[in-house]
Amino acid sequence: MSDRVNELVSLIRHHQDAYYNGQPEIPDAEFDLLWDELRRLDPSNELFAGVGPDRADGWPKREHLMLMGSQEKAADPDAFLRWAAKVGHEAWIAQYKLDGASIELQYREGVFVCGVTRGDGRVGDDVTPNVRRMRGVVRKLPDRFTGSVRGEVMLSRHVHREKHANKANTRNAANGLMKRKDGEGASDLDVIVYDAVEVTRDRFYESEPQKLEWLAACGFSVVEHRLCDSPERVIGWRDEVAARREELEYDIDGLVVKGVGIDPDDMRRARPEKQSAFKFELEVAASTLLGVEWSTSGATYTPIGLIEPVRLAGTTVKRASLVNPRLIRELDIMIGSRIAVTKRGEIIPKIECVLEHPAEAKPVPFPSACERCGTALVDEDTRLYCPNETCPKRAYNRLRRWLVVLDIRDFGEAILRRLFEAGRVATIADLYTLTVLDLTQFERMGETLAAKILRNLAAVREIPLARFVAGFNIEGVGELIMEKVVAAGYSRL
Repeated sequence: MSDRVNELVSLIRHHQDAYYNGQPEIPDAEFDLLWDELRRLDPSNELFAGVGPDRADGWPKREHLMLMGSQEKAADPDAFLRWAAKVGHEAWIAQYKLDGASIELQYREGVFVCGVTRGDGRVGDDVTPNVRRMRGVVRKLPDRFTGSVRGEVMLSRHVHREKHANKANTRNAANGLMKRKDGEGASDLDVIVYDAVEVTRDRFYESEPQKLEWLAACGFSVVEHRLCDSPERVIGWRDEVAARREELEYDIDGLVVKGVGIDPDDMRRARPEKQSAFKFELEVAASTLLGVEWSTSGATYTPIGLIEPVRLAGTTVKRASLVNPRLIRELDIMIGSRIAVTKRGEIIPKIECVLEHPAEAKPVPFPSACERCGTALVDEDTRLYCPNETCPKRAYNRLRRWLVVLDIRDFGEAILRRLFEAGRVATIADLYTLTVLDLTQFERMGETLAAKILRNLAAVREIPLARFVAGFNIEGVGELIMEKVVAAGYSRL
């Protein structure tokens, strides 16, 4: 199991990096299946405590004053009640969970200084010129406040329809417009706030409602919210909101629920335990499985269902996660089966169950040999993979893993693949023999970028032992395991 956990951590980090920087390499469904598998195999993995790194070029970086982490999640009333019983708040505040782009507004002595995107939760892009164009940003506060106001950059539904309908949804549009270098479209965006932290005074807010009242008094647009005296009242309001969500001006995907009291220690956590994202029920649609495509990451083959197009949560879905071979067997799914498809978190499509098997339905064919080296694949039920240690796919994945673990910037997958396919780079050692001339042979690779890539590679000279060993992608030896080995006293190579 540890072998697969290490591989999943490496893949997820790589694809998080690509996603948060606007260059996703795989569909959301394929990322979700990696995430869900890791959650099942290692639910306490440190990866779940953070968000992906943001290294998008073009905007300066700035540290957050307020940690912008992720939340606990509840997808149904039973899960929410279990969480509520665990935290045991005496009173509750429920807020709309806005479906936009997170932003931190930083103030000094009451004057707006900058706007910073979520990034990796600690450092984000300073997009201040665009934020100044957005509606709802208060330039000067009536109080000499030094600290952070957190909110969401939103695009209203009617502006989306009228001006930005080429984007799949309002969230995608808001993210794109927020980061445009020319600032075009930023004035179409609204900022709605829901949190604040002052860094110069220990005591500023006595409760969450008082905080929101202060934000409203300052002139901000404050998130819609309601006080509830029990978890059951929260569930009731969620049902009310869900019934009329299509009538709202902005897209939301659930409620954020907290205690009325403020817990500063919990707010400092990367994943606060005393607040929860209480999502709306999944939307379900019936479709037909038309085929199965096997996606490959390193040595592993992962099934993706190709389905008859259906509309879910405002988008057309043509592909859905099948997770792994075991799920295909458990569902007894076949080509031609009528299936139920949901959108997890209203983003990730997943095949949940089989509704019926038409007479013409056929078994799902499994690949039997590696597409690259021809070795017979090993089927371990939850994983189908190529066991050949010398397979070119594994060799390539080892190179990619090294660059990801060592956090080598600008050395993207595209250039690595070109070098590998050309035979110039086959081992990790080969990376350190590259020259500017080697890189500039490829289309759209100038000397300036080539020199920058090599500088970034050479700049990582001192590497913690755990990361160094993990970078070699040895089966079953990941960074977390190596950190434990080093801590146990095996601290020299």
